[in-house]
Amino acid sequence: MKTIGLLAGMSWESSAGYYRSINLGIKDTLGGLHSAKIAMVSVDFDPIEKLQHKGDWTGTADILCDAAKHIELAGADFLLICTNTMHKVAPQIEQAIDIPLLHIADATAEELVSKNIKSVGLLGTSFTMEQAFYKGRLQDKYGLTVLTPNETDRQVIHDVIYNELCLGHVLPASKQQYLRIINDLSHNGAEAVILGCTEIGMLIQQSDTDVTLVDTTQVHANKAVEWATK
Repeated sequence: MKTIGLLAGMSWESSAGYYRSINLGIKDTLGGLHSAKIAMVSVDFDPIEKLQHKGDWTGTADILCDAAKHIELAGADFLLICTNTMHKVAPQIEQAIDIPLLHIADATAEELVSKNIKSVGLLGTSFTMEQAFYKGRLQDKYGLTVLTPNETDRQVIHDVIYNELCLGHVLPASKQQYLRIINDLSHNGAEAVILGCTEIGMLIQQSDTDVTLVDTTQVHANKAVEWATK
């Protein structure tokens, strides 16, 4: 079994979900008392969040590259960045280490392609929904059509993530807002909706809607189990 590297803490709420999902996946795959071999560095999210909203992505890259190097030195065979948004600096992180990076957008796109889905809605931080580093990869590398909510709803999605979910607050009113936005994306032609922030799975589950959901935390964790055991 390979050792999985986890660059975590963004937020720790979703990183806990990664740890649980990966270990459940290893248990299901290998049985017995098997658990995942994991090398993890969990960063302090507060300074990273401040740099994000200042637009200082170089500053965030410096922090994460340093953490990634420590994960590699701890014996990881490959790396997961346990957040969608910080894949904005994935190229810098890849250059800083000598082990492969399991990109969350690739894992997500492969799941969609396997289901023959061609048009997909995307929820996430405003950075993820609006900038090219994520949706551009889905479009250019995999030929997917990516739909995002309108500007007002993008702000709703973003604010709930940072002001509620990252703090562990799961509010029924926010859930209803998200479900409304998911339904709107479906009515506009989305065959599925990506939960493109690793905290959204805390708020929305497949049982809440008839619209097909792709939870990036779960998909990323599943792919990590596959890489670790193949």
